Amino acid sequence: QFFSRRANVLHQDSSAPQAAFFSPLQKVMLPPNTFQGKVAFITGGGTGIGKGMTTTLSNLGAKCVIASRKLDVLKGTADEISSETGNKVHPIQCDVRDPVSVKNAVAETIQVVGHPDVVINNAAGNFISPSERLSANAWKTITDIVLNGTAFVTLEIGKELIKVKKGAAFLAITTIYAESGSGFVLPSASAKAGVEAMSKSLAAEWGRYGMRFNVIQPGPIKTKGAFSRLDPTGAFEKNMIERIPCGRLGTVEEIANLAAYFCSDYASWVNGAVIRMDGGEYVSMAGEFNDLKRVTKEQWDMMEAMIRKTKGS
Repeated sequence: QFFSRRANVLHQDSSAPQAAFFSPLQKVMLPPNTFQGKVAFITGGGTGIGKGMTTTLSNLGAKCVIASRKLDVLKGTADEISSETGNKVHPIQCDVRDPVSVKNAVAETIQVVGHPDVVINNAAGNFISPSERLSANAWKTITDIVLNGTAFVTLEIGKELIKVKKGAAFLAITTIYAESGSGFVLPSASAKAGVEAMSKSLAAEWGRYGMRFNVIQPGPIKTKGAFSRLDPTGAFEKNMIERIPCGRLGTVEEIANLAAYFCSDYASWVNGAVIRMDGGEYVSMAGEFNDLKRVTKEQWDMMEAMIRKTKGS
């Protein structure tokens, strides 16, 4: 099935010639019924990447619960996905920043569909700002959603699973700059790095309870929510594409397929992994000499001749 139109994605038109070699496949990757009889709990599941992951899991047979603050958005998404896949999607209001709200949402999930087999921490918040302009409230807003919210959901569900001796696959969606750090998104970079440390720590500690913890670091995926805050003028999209070796932005469906694999039994030996999915953007920015791709053939001929003259010196 194709579902690219349903994730509210702004597809880009890339003029990079190499993009033709890397066309995105937007079909569901895993076999039908891969998640039949399984329960998936997805935060931030009403829009963007969260909506795409929910669509994929529902297509594959999962009973999905989507959780966020905006119940009206959740209900619309739940109805849309349910009508497409034939599998009921349950909207549950939850503010991940509030441990009481999280506790209530988890209790409702268990009551309605049972204990989760899949938990995806996707709820996030971010905006661009010089760090010297950040208020204490701005810092707290992002870290409460990203780090504390992920911790509250993970610990609450994890404790309930331990009680009933049931395993699960946990997945966190972070970002490539959780690894490198990045100016102008300081709270997000710090919080996402904390999420990765938490995932790796629990992968080591809670494997004995049958739980796995993995992370996906997406590069730029053009969804309305993210780009309206991070590239409000559209000025940086062209620059982003130029520094991505594959010559295009990513799609929600590509992230969703990888997420589904991580959360499936096909990945039962994958634990504590952090996978970068960015078309090569990270390594392109990291390499000391990568900008030499701008050098023309004629310039290389000239430099090679100069280098040959210096042999032995």
